[in-house]
Amino acid sequence: MNNGSTVIWVIGSINTDMVVKAGKLPSPGETVLGGEFLMNPGGKGANQAVAAARLGSAVAMVGCVGRDVFGDKAIAGLKDELIDCSHVYRDENRASGVALISVDEKGENHIVVAPGANSSLSLRQVEQSFNHVPDNSLVMLQLEIPLNTVSHVLTLARQKNCKIILDPAPARELPDTVFQDLFLITPNQSEAAMLTGIDIEDSNGAKTAAHRLLEMGANNVALTLGGQGVMMASPQGIEVIAAPTVSALDSTAAGDCFNGALATALVKGATLSKAIEFACYAASIAVTRLGAQNAMPREHELSSFA
Repeated sequence: MNNGSTVIWVIGSINTDMVVKAGKLPSPGETVLGGEFLMNPGGKGANQAVAAARLGSAVAMVGCVGRDVFGDKAIAGLKDELIDCSHVYRDENRASGVALISVDEKGENHIVVAPGANSSLSLRQVEQSFNHVPDNSLVMLQLEIPLNTVSHVLTLARQKNCKIILDPAPARELPDTVFQDLFLITPNQSEAAMLTGIDIEDSNGAKTAAHRLLEMGANNVALTLGGQGVMMASPQGIEVIAAPTVSALDSTAAGDCFNGALATALVKGATLSKAIEFACYAASIAVTRLGAQNAMPREHELSSFA
């Protein structure tokens, strides 16, 4: 594990991404002749863990994979990034999770996930892992594991006064109890629209949705707006933080990079505003590369960030 004074605990999915690059994304029923095929480590949880580790954080991963070659390779890859995998469990009956990803020439994507063993991460397993989580830790969560497991993690994390960052992806409706005492929720526009029922067609819609998420119980909101940056909302007000302008190649793991980088900046003592700015900078590097974990920048690449 990296030599950090504070460990980031990432509880979430571990997948293998199968990516096809194509000139355009297919419409329903359409077959598109693609180009390059890549098979990369992925999963929102693992992606965020790698993003944080590469930027200098000590990271522990909590998740579940199958007892198969995909699971073996996923764990080996995380260990290569100096991530603590002692809380990655193995399912004897389910295959490891996979994601099928199509990416067009503009970097936009379609993703279908088969959760596999991610669906096996149980209440008992996260309770076992939380025996090792210190009070006041930073905990990162996403929604590619069972919702009842997510809810239980939130309960355990609150009991230990943890700082919780929830990336509400993939988009789904959530019970009101999920939002209580979240330090930060990081939806994109479609996720924020689903959570709040508010159409986000312009900045006014984004502001309304961000305020609604605060009313629902989140302490802070970082609503990601793609190339337009991030709208940060807190009880003190709203601030729009610009993203660097880049030529995107693949946006597959931009949100995961953003979350991992943001967590890293926070544990290093940055304010939330500065952490979001740092995360935007990191994500702008990731989208210029193909793949998920392979695209995550390393610490030296952000050395010029000020």
